[in-house]
Amino acid sequence: MTTGVNLALKAYGLGWKAALPLLKLNSRLKEGWEQRTLTGGMPAQADIWMQAASGGEAYLAWEVLKNLTSPFKETLRVLATTNTLQGYQTLTRAAEEINGLKAGLAVQPWYFPFDDPAIMHRMVAHVRPKLALILETEIWPGFLSACKNAGTHILLANGRMTTKSLAGYLSWPGLFKALRPDSIMAMSEVDGRRFSTLFGSDNIHIMPNIKFDRMGAAGPGARKDNPLRDLIPQGETFVVFGSVRKEEEPEIRQLAAGLMRAKPDTILGLFPRHMHHIELWRKSLNQAGLNTLLRSHINGPVKPGTVILWDAFGELVPAYGLSKAAYVGGSLAPLGGQNFLEPLTCGVTPVTGPHWKNFAWVGREIIDSGLAIEASDWSDALDSLIKIIDSKADRRGVASRAKQYIKTRRGGAKAVCKQVADFFNKD
Repeated sequence: MTTGVNLALKAYGLGWKAALPLLKLNSRLKEGWEQRTLTGGMPAQADIWMQAASGGEAYLAWEVLKNLTSPFKETLRVLATTNTLQGYQTLTRAAEEINGLKAGLAVQPWYFPFDDPAIMHRMVAHVRPKLALILETEIWPGFLSACKNAGTHILLANGRMTTKSLAGYLSWPGLFKALRPDSIMAMSEVDGRRFSTLFGSDNIHIMPNIKFDRMGAAGPGARKDNPLRDLIPQGETFVVFGSVRKEEEPEIRQLAAGLMRAKPDTILGLFPRHMHHIELWRKSLNQAGLNTLLRSHINGPVKPGTVILWDAFGELVPAYGLSKAAYVGGSLAPLGGQNFLEPLTCGVTPVTGPHWKNFAWVGREIIDSGLAIEASDWSDALDSLIKIIDSKADRRGVASRAKQYIKTRRGGAKAVCKQVADFFNKD
């Protein structure tokens, strides 16, 4: 690497050393602190280091692991890392499944170390991965420089890059060009062009989004199999606001209040995207005069007219499975939206706001075909939700159309695994 890049990495490392004492005060980072700082030991050596930033990417990693096979006679060792508690819990479940059922693969979950170059160089020197597989956009200078120095091949898969992220990386173009992944698999032509702007066009390919693979087997399940069946009485109108964000709080408050005025016997489930904002949402709903209950305080059937503030992980998809209608958050403010394929595959026509550019990979056809509804503002979203509630929707028909839409766009996990196999077989 050039002198300029080495100086940049040195300055970057000094910044991390100054930040670590402050990071230790962060309650969310205390979980896994010894793994993040390598003060509690090291993971086992691995052939592949797979990095999945948080919960969503961890599910993508799980999908890749399901399709991965060892190119060796011996076991293929995978170190799967993540930055968050939710991601770690997901990777732990994935490892339990893969290690228990799939011969030839050994998966170890671990927290992604802090990106201080000194920490990362120690980690890479110990783990000695032949391949670093990065899911989506995890461009960490310390990690990439350590892999480059160790001769580890770097594959970035299911890659996405926003215009905001690109502008940030372009503020230090020499550094990131020096740390360029060896191969990039972008999830869309637009993302591919943005990666080309930053890194150049060599070895950039377009792949199907792995999120379509994850949705492939979904469908409306039987009520008797739904873990929330005793919470929502059969026959009651249940509406879900999924993955709502604090930046859209004023609009969500008006949407929730308007829905409960128009349909006072509705049960509304509000799922914050970030659990640490529960108190903000509690105050907001109380300010709107709504009857709220925390999910953690509910043991039996919920009465109509109640808003459930969901303070439990992992229950959004089962909730969609019982819902009559759903608004998918992060889309009434310019935040890019959240995943509206989840309610759709459960047989529910999702309503999204106008800001869903982070899910442009789904395709505009999903709106044009009527599989999903794009609302211009909270009032339009309210009208759409009411129409859906009043309609006699065919859940299985909606799910069947959604499944066909997804089926034609699957294959991302297999494409990544082929790249991995090609790398190991090239020798």
